[in-house]
Amino acid sequence: MNNQFRAQSTAARGHPAISAARAEFLARTYSHLFAAIAIFTLVEVALFRSGMAETIAASMLGVSWLWVLGGFMIVSWFASRVAASAQSMAAQYAALGGFILAEALIFVPLLYMANAYAPGAISSAALITLLAFAGLTAVVFVTRKDFSFLRGIVGYGMVIALVAIVGGVVFGFELGTWFSVAMIGLAGAAVLWDTSKILRSYPEDRHVAAALQLFASVALMFWYVLRLFMSRD
Repeated sequence: MNNQFRAQSTAARGHPAISAARAEFLARTYSHLFAAIAIFTLVEVALFRSGMAETIAASMLGVSWLWVLGGFMIVSWFASRVAASAQSMAAQYAALGGFILAEALIFVPLLYMANAYAPGAISSAALITLLAFAGLTAVVFVTRKDFSFLRGIVGYGMVIALVAIVGGVVFGFELGTWFSVAMIGLAGAAVLWDTSKILRSYPEDRHVAAALQLFASVALMFWYVLRLFMSRD
């Protein structure tokens, strides 16, 4: 009776009650997201403690960043596609695991430089990213606003950002502080869009794909928050 009353009260305020199936889907999605973040962290710790991070950073910094970026984009696209369409749970988890590993590798040079030249920046950036993610998630869950209108903004923004990054690599100009700020804003918009879609319309059997999508947005935000902290030192 109390649950029914709360559901009716929520609907009366213009916020449709979350069904049991959707609530279970959300719980699975966020538990997988937090697991992905934990695994990413453990991989980075293992790479740095083993000394492999220095070798990986030197190798990646010694080649054109376009090759690294291109390889990462291919892995990202393939992993997202498999997680969203594969019927096998093993394939979905393999896609998520592959994406986490790809993120961990592409982060190595940035983390290596931050660790060497900006002590404390990594922990500060991680804290800010988690607080921002929690705040944006709360906005969606509390207001129940449909942020699907951000899809076009995020899509076009990512294309423009990619063109700017390629241009910076090819022509040798620096993408400064304001670019990092803009990318943090774009990542925040992606979190709002992802969260709104997960709350409202994401297929309830695709919690692995939903977690992957959220993890990608959180990683993007962390990358540029860390860059912003490093630019201050």
